[in-house]
Amino acid sequence: MLRTRWSARLPIGLFKAGLGWMFGSRVLLLEHRGRKSGQPRFVCLEVVERQAPDRIVIVSGFGERADWYRNLNADPNCFVSTGRMRRVPAIARFISSAEADKVIERYQVAHPGLWEQLRSAIEKAIGHPVQGLPMVELTLSTQPGSKQKAKRQV
Repeated sequence: MLRTRWSARLPIGLFKAGLGWMFGSRVLLLEHRGRKSGQPRFVCLEVVERQAPDRIVIVSGFGERADWYRNLNADPNCFVSTGRMRRVPAIARFISSAEADKVIERYQVAHPGLWEQLRSAIEKAIGHPVQGLPMVELTLSTQPGSKQKAKRQV
């Protein structure tokens, strides 16, 4: 399913139609800016971890070459929709590999079956074993209309 563009992008239309709640809190819609075009771009991603209401961790199964990952690297300001939340401003922070390894360990313990499915799907799509997946922590704005300063940490 990850290799077929239309099936991977199908949830975007559902989120835009206000039906993101159907995915619960396990999937989010990330709105980011194209690093060259400056145009809005959209991608649906699985929530890997949420240790606080305003912090969500996502993983780039396609590594640092994923467009959304590269776009956030150019401009970490974005919007997040998940569950019943729609278009909440957020700032992206790139997680260190040591921190990412700990997140994956916690995910494997909390969701062993899902981890096997996700790992298998990613490995099929990229053609090699999963290791060192880059992750991003999204810090959601807690106040409507507030502007946060972008921070880059690696």
